Amino acid sequence: MAAPEHQTSPVLEEEPPPGVVIREGSYGTKVAAVEPGGAEFIPLNERHGKPLQLFWTWTSPNFEFATVFVGVIGVAFFGLNFWQALLAIVIGTGVGSVTQGVLSARGPQFGVPQMVLSRLGFGYWGNVLPAGLNSLTAGIGWFAVNSVSGTFALNTLTHLPKWLCLVIIVLIQLVIAFFGHNLVHAFERYAFPILAVIFVIAVCWIFAKSSPGAPSHGGGIGGFLITLGASFGYAVGWNPYASDYTRYFKPDANRTAIAPAISARL
Repeated sequence: MAAPEHQTSPVLEEEPPPGVVIREGSYGTKVAAVEPGGAEFIPLNERHGKPLQLFWTWTSPNFEFATVFVGVIGVAFFGLNFWQALLAIVIGTGVGSVTQGVLSARGPQFGVPQMVLSRLGFGYWGNVLPAGLNSLTAGIGWFAVNSVSGTFALNTLTHLPKWLCLVIIVLIQLVIAFFGHNLVHAFERYAFPILAVIFVIAVCWIFAKSSPGAPSHGGGIGGFLITLGASFGYAVGWNPYASDYTRYFKPDANRTAIAPAISARL
């Protein structure tokens, strides 16, 4: 993507100047349609959506095992009591939410995914390294982690063979990703209430078997900072996709509503 001259305008009022690769095809708000193009600029006549939808789009993916594990490690491994761990998690997650909100707020203006938008900071060729690392760790690493955890969960619920559970989980992920942006938003919206109920039940079960009033066991400032850093890292781990889900918004979308919608889920 070229044409840095359009980047100085706070709000786009017309299509970008020549040199910017614009996504072709008609997509609109259709859910049962394959998203055309890839990392190209989203034309203004294809822009749609509201900041509110970011709440469930970013909340649903966090109703999962890794979120629980991040919350437990402060007590289980770093020697903190419940309240120390809670404070570290709130601070780490809160600061991480700020970066996610700031980056997401730029999506409507620039209309490209976060990894393309990162060229503003790293340059065209300098962006190859972070984009490549992200493809490796997130595109392959997290896909593998989610596939395995989903396989064990489905196997536990259905008692189907693990290999079959793995195939089912992988196919579901691939189909949703293949159809793209609109289906992802729709899936996360309808998955939200189901996952929320399951998550609340799991949290209640964990607290029923825990002792929040138990004293710390030597964690100190070191354990506190490690827990804070782990929470911060988990929150900012979503940063490489921040503008991916706001680039379809109209350029004049309310930016002050984008950040709270994201921060609330974190």
